[in-house]
Amino acid sequence: MVAAPGVTARARRLTLSALESWGLGGQGEVAEQLVAELVANAIRHTGGRSFVLRVLRGSGRVRVELRDPSRALPCLIKGDAEDESGRGLRLVDVLADRWGVDLLSRGKSVWFELKVRAATTA
Repeated sequence: MVAAPGVTARARRLTLSALESWGLGGQGEVAEQLVAELVANAIRHTGGRSFVLRVLRGSGRVRVELRDPSRALPCLIKGDAEDESGRGLRLVDVLADRWGVDLLSRGKSVWFELKVRAATTA
């Protein structure tokens, strides 16, 4: 994907579509929010260069990866009440079961994992 108008919404839709195809749509709200944060960071910190979004299902988990051409590592910061930005990665840290960064030969992959939660019935 290339940073263009609507790219965040498209990434969210693709993520939700993958989850729904696996019967995991109930995890969509958190996954969509976290994808939006990763996309926003990629756009902000890479100057809008292209990135790749991957949504993978593993044993008992869903992993979402966002690969971009920058090797600059993201870091958690503690935002002040007056700050207008800087809380995205903190949100990923709180809502994801695991997250991290893998350096690649060209760029990096920022990823998060969510445990697959069993659907509840009423």
